Amino acid sequence: MIGLSTYAYFWQWSDQVPEPLSLADMLADTARHGVQLFQICDYPPLESMSDAELDEVREQARRLGVRLELGTRGLRPAHLRRYLELAGRLDAALVRSMMHSAESKPTLDEAEAYLREVVPEYAAAGVTIALETYEQVPTTTLVELVERVADPHLGICLDPANVVAALELPGAVIDLTAPHVVNVHVKDFAFTRSPGWVGFQLTGAPLGTGQLDRAHEVRAVRAAERGVNEVVEHWLPWQGDAETTCAVEREWTAHNLDHLRSERT
Repeated sequence: MIGLSTYAYFWQWSDQVPEPLSLADMLADTARHGVQLFQICDYPPLESMSDAELDEVREQARRLGVRLELGTRGLRPAHLRRYLELAGRLDAALVRSMMHSAESKPTLDEAEAYLREVVPEYAAAGVTIALETYEQVPTTTLVELVERVADPHLGICLDPANVVAALELPGAVIDLTAPHVVNVHVKDFAFTRSPGWVGFQLTGAPLGTGQLDRAHEVRAVRAAERGVNEVVEHWLPWQGDAETTCAVEREWTAHNLDHLRSERT
């Protein structure tokens, strides 16, 4: 299934714009695009919502025909249990997380112990944890962690764009993680020379226009065939003003959705 994420609305719900979108606005826009999946990822207000507010989000998603997924950071058992509660309240079947958070950077052995404690509870609830590939943790470490725990309710959230900052090759990461991928974050990326021709910038790009080998990712992961959800994100640089930035963000979303849909026809 193709989905959108809060990261597809990064600027539109930020405090950099005069009238930031609410979570309800993002859900409504997701449905307007004909998309049936929305990942609430790294969205701090979620953790402070009351039960009544969470119920309202769940009911809106149901009315719109939009399934929910969640995203957070960190592996401490108490934190993952809180997200399991949120997943239950919101009928979410997947929680994306990262090995590190601002408060916790476990070793591989510590991360394994955390997950061995919590993954059985996720499995019992029918919820999967997806650990994202990113520059702070070598992909080999993430794969070893998943293989050590060896539970079908623990897998990889593949984002090849993130690993470039750690000098990992996106194609190699795709191949290494493919058997364990349970979620995909889809965003293209490009290197451009910095002003003055000294150094480079790594930023986002509309899907199919950057340096992501999307065809290789599609062949290796086989997301549609395996029932792996693919969630659109953006790395859109600020465009100089709020109106222009939000307009480009909307254009990228429409373009990327069209691109993904064309792959499945």
